[in-house]
Amino acid sequence: MNRGDIFRISFAGTGREQRGPRFGVVLQAGELLGLSTVIVAPTSRSAAAATFRPAVLVAGADTRVMVEQLRAVDLQRLGKPAGRLTAPELRAVDEALELVLGL
Repeated sequence: MNRGDIFRISFAGTGREQRGPRFGVVLQAGELLGLSTVIVAPTSRSAAAATFRPAVLVAGADTRVMVEQLRAVDLQRLGKPAGRLTAPELRAVDEALELVLGL
């Protein structure tokens, strides 16, 4: 597993949180990938466009990475791998993280 990898994950959530089965992008630093949890951002094909929601291609479909909904999930919740972000897509996610987290 590496930063930028995409996995199928079933997210639990309430209210406006993303929930249900969807793809999640691994965003945790490589040096910390040995932990029992990993930080991911869920994706959504129906989310409104926003500067902090970069558009990426996942499994042949346009989707948005919801960096404002980061969460830590147990490694056992990661499903099948579904690809990897390209270098430009990962850079767009990094820029969105800088905006959302005020870095």
